[in-house]
Amino acid sequence: MLRLTLQGMRARWVTFTGSFVALALGVGLIAATGLALAATFQAPHRGPERFAAAPVVVRASDTLRVSTPAGERTQRLTDPRPVPDGLAAALARLGPTVEDRTFPVSLADASLGGGIDSGDGAGAVGHPWSVAAATPYRLTDGRAPATAEEIVVAVAPATRARSGGGVEVGDRVRVRTPAGTGSRTVVGTVGATDFENPMFFTDAEAAQLSPRIDALVVHVDATAVRKAVRATAGTQASDTPAGSGPGFEVLTGGERRRADPDPDRDSEALVAVNALLGTAAGITCFVSVFVVASTFAFAVAQRRREFGLLRTAGATPRQIRRTVFAEAVLVAVPASAAGCLLGDMGAPPLAAWLVDNAIAPPWFAIGDQTWPLHTAFWTGLCVAMAGVLTSSWRAGRIKPTEALREAAVDSGAMPPSRRLLGALVLLAGLGLLVWSLATDPGEALKRKTYITRPMLLIVGFALYAPVLVPPVVRLVTWLPARLPGATGLLARQNAATGVRRTAAVAAPVLITVALAASLLGTTATISEAKSTEAAAQTSADYVVTAPGEEGALPDAFVTRARSIPGTAVSASRATAVTVLEEDVALVTTEARAVDPADLAAVARLPVASGRVADLDDGGIVVNEEWLEGTVGQRVRVWLGDGREATLRIVAVLRTGTGDNGVYVTPRNAPGATVDRVDIKLRDGADGADGADVAAVDAALREAGRATGTAVLTKDAWVQRSHPRSSESTRLGMLLILGIALLYTGIALVNTLVMATSDRVGDLAVLRLTGATKPQVLRLVAAEALVVVAVGSLLGAAVAGLNLLGLRGALALLSVRSPLVVPWGSLGAMVAASAVLAVVAAVVPALAALRTRPVEVAGTRE
Repeated sequence: MLRLTLQGMRARWVTFTGSFVALALGVGLIAATGLALAATFQAPHRGPERFAAAPVVVRASDTLRVSTPAGERTQRLTDPRPVPDGLAAALARLGPTVEDRTFPVSLADASLGGGIDSGDGAGAVGHPWSVAAATPYRLTDGRAPATAEEIVVAVAPATRARSGGGVEVGDRVRVRTPAGTGSRTVVGTVGATDFENPMFFTDAEAAQLSPRIDALVVHVDATAVRKAVRATAGTQASDTPAGSGPGFEVLTGGERRRADPDPDRDSEALVAVNALLGTAAGITCFVSVFVVASTFAFAVAQRRREFGLLRTAGATPRQIRRTVFAEAVLVAVPASAAGCLLGDMGAPPLAAWLVDNAIAPPWFAIGDQTWPLHTAFWTGLCVAMAGVLTSSWRAGRIKPTEALREAAVDSGAMPPSRRLLGALVLLAGLGLLVWSLATDPGEALKRKTYITRPMLLIVGFALYAPVLVPPVVRLVTWLPARLPGATGLLARQNAATGVRRTAAVAAPVLITVALAASLLGTTATISEAKSTEAAAQTSADYVVTAPGEEGALPDAFVTRARSIPGTAVSASRATAVTVLEEDVALVTTEARAVDPADLAAVARLPVASGRVADLDDGGIVVNEEWLEGTVGQRVRVWLGDGREATLRIVAVLRTGTGDNGVYVTPRNAPGATVDRVDIKLRDGADGADGADVAAVDAALREAGRATGTAVLTKDAWVQRSHPRSSESTRLGMLLILGIALLYTGIALVNTLVMATSDRVGDLAVLRLTGATKPQVLRLVAAEALVVVAVGSLLGAAVAGLNLLGLRGALALLSVRSPLVVPWGSLGAMVAASAVLAVVAAVVPALAALRTRPVEVAGTRE
């Protein structure tokens, strides 16, 4: 039987080559994404950076620790407390200390290559010069600052070497600080680092700009420091390795790493990469399994007549099934091995692309893990076996006479088992959609949901392809079949009668259109909904926000904005509130600290119950996602600085798209700084002649210029703050879709080559009946276009169900926003599929037509 199997494979080498290519590419993609995913599981170990040369560092703890019945739970604080003046004085009596202050700064009219950012100021920080030795930063040019108008900046070596680039010693620059914008003289430079972009001021000027002490560098024995901290705090020290007392940490050795800016940035950066690659790996695995299974099933279906002849010659059903499985193993083993080699070669370029596009950190690289290769190999083998399982069983049941009857026409009849499985998969996909709409509409807006749901519907539609293909073929060929000539009619009949061939070729197009429309349409619709919701929730005419994620608006700007006649001004602060849910999980929610009277004048919050106007120092506004969300109920929370408080719920907001957070008063966010100001023209301010509007606008613009603050109208703020999708999201979707579309495009070509090569006899019959070569090629091209149209319509149906489900979820969340369909991207994908299909069908047909029709007819079975 093995000899017969090898002879059959040699005779049908095109079919088995197609299966080999499909499986090898699938395993290669799984291996490449698996290797990249494995590299995200461990971040590199780093020692202390910011305080590498400091013997002891004292600071307030930035970690909230809460004991629960399930053990201790921790959360990072958003507004850690400063070091008290009393503790600083007590430690200064022990020996030399250096006060560290960190505050946002930026250059308003120049840039430093590799150093301080300009324009938006994101990532730039100011420090007192005395703390520079704790890193240590060393002067590369110039001297230390001596007056309030002098600064030292960090410049990368490449910038210093470049003529005319960056900022040099002696330059006069405008610097934006929490106090406003003013001119400073660069008197020195230090080498740039990769963990912060620093600018150094004199100690006195830094204390003026940022009075709070963020940390203390103490040049005293750590034991004495711990004793002083315990005595000042009035409590007993903790037994933790860091030597921390409650609320304060005494850091030495490797523990100083915890005082670095964003010490967990490496692991946090890998979380985003891990999520992206995990999604890509999941979609890659689904696409490859779907396409490979379809290709193997089609390869077996092509040979039904051959199996019928074997049955006529005396082969038993078991021997037929064994032959099919043997062929699958002979193809799958080398194909999976080749795929592992492809994946091993493709993983480093994938990692490089992630780094080049700032999706992964610069140090990200493929490691020496081998388990993804083993996983990919056995996945490929299992997929091949699964792909032929049903087909081999059906092939074994073929009776000799049935095989001879079915050789000419494929009835497309579905066995009951396939109908049942398809119905279960479709019901699962639709049932999950309905369940989420009925119980938690917000679930439909989450990435895991809107990425996985289309997969169930794609599989369900594919299983029902024998039922769906004929009516869809009749639909797309209704007009061509009525045009003069036989091409349209023949294309219609060939596509309708060859159901398995049509379904196998349409499968890659189905998955391409369905995934692309679902993912791109969903992300664009959610982004549009967030933008619409943000615009609806503010009645302000101007919205001014601080640059960067942790920036602050100058106090001078807030003061000047409040003094402008005819305006209502609301200055708010970003903070967070943490709650212990069900005595098990600490959940932190973003919050804003607002004055309720000011907020009422500039906002239209989606209140479900209660009144925002009732907010006071003992109250809190929550949203419907909170487990405890009844007006009047008292909840135990931890504020941004770690203080525990019991607050009364005064109002509950609707969930919306998920950005409706929590509101407290400024007293419950003492460590937060103003980062947003909403300005609204009071009634009557915009008179008939518009004079007051112009005056307000001019005053705001002048306040912005004086303090280095960008003033935006509401429309401009919405457009800047709520783009259709962020750059990282866009690139992530491109990666996911790029992998899927590349594979499905190759699978489309591969399947069409297999299908066309198997129709040499049909093409010869057409030639013998009088058709010319151009007519035959036009027919083949028309059939390819019909199949692409069928796959596109089925994919559009899947995407339509997903997008309608999303629209229903937004409606239930009280968000009125239109669906955004990526027509341009979909049109480009369908056009590319059509071109690939025509080329993949015409080229092998052209090669087949080189043989004389009589010779082909004479060799047919």
